[in-house]
Amino acid sequence: MALEMKVPTVGESITEVTLSRWIKNDGEFVEMDEIIAELESDKATFELTAEKAGILKTLAAEGDTIPVGAVICAIEEGAGAPAAAPAKEEKVAASAAPAAVAAPVAAGDSYAAGHPSPAAGKILAEKGIDPKDVNGTGKDGRVTKEDAEKAQKATAVAPAAKASAPAAPAASAAPAGPRSEKREKMSNLRKTVAKRLVAVKNETAMLTTFNEVDMSPVMEIRAKYKDKFKEKHGVGLGFMSFFTKAVCEALKEFPAVNARIDGEEIVYNNFVDCSIAVSAPKGLVVPVIRNVESMTLAEIEQEVIKLALKARENKLSIDEMTGGTFTITNGGVFGSMMSTPIINAPQSAILGMHNIVERPMAVNGQVVIKPMMYLALSYDHRIIDGRESVGFLVRVKQLLEDPTRLLLGV
Repeated sequence: MALEMKVPTVGESITEVTLSRWIKNDGEFVEMDEIIAELESDKATFELTAEKAGILKTLAAEGDTIPVGAVICAIEEGAGAPAAAPAKEEKVAASAAPAAVAAPVAAGDSYAAGHPSPAAGKILAEKGIDPKDVNGTGKDGRVTKEDAEKAQKATAVAPAAKASAPAAPAASAAPAGPRSEKREKMSNLRKTVAKRLVAVKNETAMLTTFNEVDMSPVMEIRAKYKDKFKEKHGVGLGFMSFFTKAVCEALKEFPAVNARIDGEEIVYNNFVDCSIAVSAPKGLVVPVIRNVESMTLAEIEQEVIKLALKARENKLSIDEMTGGTFTITNGGVFGSMMSTPIINAPQSAILGMHNIVERPMAVNGQVVIKPMMYLALSYDHRIIDGRESVGFLVRVKQLLEDPTRLLLGV
């Protein structure tokens, strides 16, 4: 008897996941609690572990979108540990006859051409479409969710409409040179980011205000104390901790920047959960540092490094990316001189840092070369007025250009 393994519940708002890759192959022996696959939701990547030792039987292909609770694989109970590796001659003989192995798979296995994935089967069943009539583009001809959706749309097109379509124009001469294309399926994370960004642009009254800050004082402190700071705390003294502390002080004076709209109410937060935008291999993620207003510069730097490392290894949990009352994003690490960051809903504001460039500045009637950075504050004008947005950004500028204010609270 085989034990069926289902897609686990990974979050209240998550209804489906994408099978990123199988770590263990079909037919392999797996130990209990051994990682057998990676699942990707619209928020994070999860590892699927074997619930029992035995022979793995995969029932979904890499790239399939599978509903939560659907069967993804089975483990044959009672199967013993794998036998010793066969002789080299046996391996050669087995590899010389792949057709003999493939034949029974094509005959009735779950990988047979035309067999739909769990999500695709649900769509086809609802519309009364026979899976055999759908051209599968998945692994070994499997019908994917996208194939089912295309078939659903195709059935709604009337034959008369097709007949009345205008004749295609004559093909023009092909241009010289290579013109290859590469198509890649959007990850759940990328699709979610796209939907959220478009929603923010459409549903908020977003404006951006700019200012510039002289980074000389912060750079002087870093140059003077960076070695002692790292020796004592084990982390470098970066710019992010200064900006985070400056933001926390400014938010005390302008609480609307740290608030959000909930229906017909404005929710003011008496704490700061600062979201830090981090570039990860699968896209932009925004982990949250909780109660950052009570943290020291060293504690902020340690938390930033920890979250950034987990983001790059795709090990951030949903809790670590949920919430946040204000966001800081640093496009300067990629060389950005100026940008208009998009609000991280349901927050009401986001601060954009940019690269530091030496520019001639007028100081007391003299032209002086200064390391300058442009700051951008995008905000929701429904809750934050121009006076508050400009005042907040000016306060951040004052604190960064005189960092002793951060220590004295003035």
